[in-house]
Amino acid sequence: MPSAHHLLAFAVTALIVIVVPGPSVLFIIGRALTVGRREAVLTMIGSMAGVVVLLVAVALGLGSLIAASAVALTIVKLAGAAYLIYLGIHAFRTRKSLASALTAGVRPANTRRVLRQGLLVGVTNAKTAVFFAAVLPQFLDPEAGNPTLQILLLGLIFITIALISDTTWALAAGTARNWFARSPRRLELVGGTGGLMIITLGASIALTGAKD
Repeated sequence: MPSAHHLLAFAVTALIVIVVPGPSVLFIIGRALTVGRREAVLTMIGSMAGVVVLLVAVALGLGSLIAASAVALTIVKLAGAAYLIYLGIHAFRTRKSLASALTAGVRPANTRRVLRQGLLVGVTNAKTAVFFAAVLPQFLDPEAGNPTLQILLLGLIFITIALISDTTWALAAGTARNWFARSPRRLELVGGTGGLMIITLGASIALTGAKD
């Protein structure tokens, strides 16, 4: 099991990445604002199921690679840092697109269909996939052994934080529809600030190595 230092550092990093609205969160917000809380929560559940699929796939395929090669760990670190910086720049440049969730046209659908749609969004979320594959490994504890189990444990922490964050977004979007509608710029500020935070995080990982 990773040390408390590794767990805390990972939790803080995961929180920074998770709270910034990405594809899954935008989809959930769109559901909440146009259809209602019920479908937003169902979408969130489906999305989390997709994240679990990603986590298991990464843990099984990446754990043995990391255990066998320190070079591989450095490569995924740099790749992850570069992608985080890219995501941050993209989030900042496209921050105005968050306001489009207020006017997204979404028709009510049955429970199974909503869950399937959420699952698809979760499985195909590039930000989460790259985070698991390239950033999460930087927080493994070499002395703890068994990188596959460590990846699964850290991934569960990520999923727990994401579950809380996405649920909050779903409920808040449904409740605060009028508040956001009066000033879509409020969503722009969320996206812009989050983008700058992710850029800073990516640069920090590239220059210092979050695992140290």
